[in-house]
Amino acid sequence: MTQATLNAQFRLNGQDEPLTAATLAALLAEKAVDTGQKGIAVALNGAVVPRAEWPTTQLHPGDSVEIVRARQGG
Repeated sequence: MTQATLNAQFRLNGQDEPLTAATLAALLAEKAVDTGQKGIAVALNGAVVPRAEWPTTQLHPGDSVEIVRARQGG
């Protein structure tokens, strides 16, 4: 990795973090998100990414990722 890559940042659920994952699927694995569960959605830069595209969707410095888990309740 280059020094620029080591200093790369992105936003995850509104918080700045170092960018260490190359794809959405790798990020979800890194964050221990159970991707087998229903009710999980991921948005990249404001656009929902279909689950089938998570393994091939590349992450870049400055990206904004939101991971949402639907829950019951009221």
